[in-house]
Amino acid sequence: MSYKEKNVAVSLISFTLILGFYLTRVGQMLQGDGLTNAIFGLWAAVIVLSIIITIILTIVAHAGSAIVEVIKTGNEDPKIDDFEDERDKLIDLQGTKLTYFVSSIGVFLAMLTFALGRSPYVMFSLLVLSGLVAQVLGDIARLVLYRRGF
Repeated sequence: MSYKEKNVAVSLISFTLILGFYLTRVGQMLQGDGLTNAIFGLWAAVIVLSIIITIILTIVAHAGSAIVEVIKTGNEDPKIDDFEDERDKLIDLQGTKLTYFVSSIGVFLAMLTFALGRSPYVMFSLLVLSGLVAQVLGDIARLVLYRRGF
């Protein structure tokens, strides 16, 4: 697995975990009192978790792969293949394109719910949800393109 693929895989895993956490907490809120002021804490938690989990998992993944490379080759200074060519840029652009498309649809649906008289909590919750889903789908698209060869 290349350096770029590892980064995308780590991002996919972290945002899938965060999406699961978000959906679980929103489901619990909907079964209880509904969406109240407690949703602000959840939004903050999602933002902080996305930063912290992504950083920690990235460090662990690269350190683990470096350790495996040292054990496998016996070379104490493993070579990291982190250059980016045109193929990597195109894959990243296609994943970003899908991420923006899904996010745009989510923003439209969130605004539509607000225009139809739903609570602002619903609108902002849908905005966060669409951002998380868009990131996960974009990362899946990137991994598929890397595995396919383009």
